[in-house]
Amino acid sequence: MPDALIRVYLPATLPMLAALRDGGLTVAAAHAVTANLREWYAEGDEEELEYVAFTRAAQSALRLLREDPDAPRRRVVVSADLAASAVQRTDGELGSSLVTLTGPVPLQAVAAVHVDSTDAEEDVAAAAERVEEALAGDDDAQFTVDNAEDHELEWYDVSELDTLL
Repeated sequence: MPDALIRVYLPATLPMLAALRDGGLTVAAAHAVTANLREWYAEGDEEELEYVAFTRAAQSALRLLREDPDAPRRRVVVSADLAASAVQRTDGELGSSLVTLTGPVPLQAVAAVHVDSTDAEEDVAAAAERVEEALAGDDDAQFTVDNAEDHELEWYDVSELDTLL
């Protein structure tokens, strides 16, 4: 019997999409609806839980942008459906959506790619600079990150990957 599929949300940058196209995307951590997330947000339905995991992946993309000053200032989240055996829950903290993956995510597993529009770049650039401070509890930094989160990521089919690159 084949593994059940789990939807995972991988934070990325535009340059990382080239690796996805050319053989697979490897990330240190991804986000998914985990048992810990379900327990923390018990009143949430599946769609709300997935939105939380997706939003956390977008915030993780800000951290990747901070690490790569040459990447365009646009958050990227790759939605993929992976076999349960390829997804490992790593964080036992209540509410956590963090998972690690056992290997690269192949292009065939990608359901969609989500990318900020170019008009979000200024807010995303500011948020990337302040995301660590926001995570540490700085209210002003959180306001800056929230401004970036006000921008909805645009949806792209995997067949549009070359257009994005």
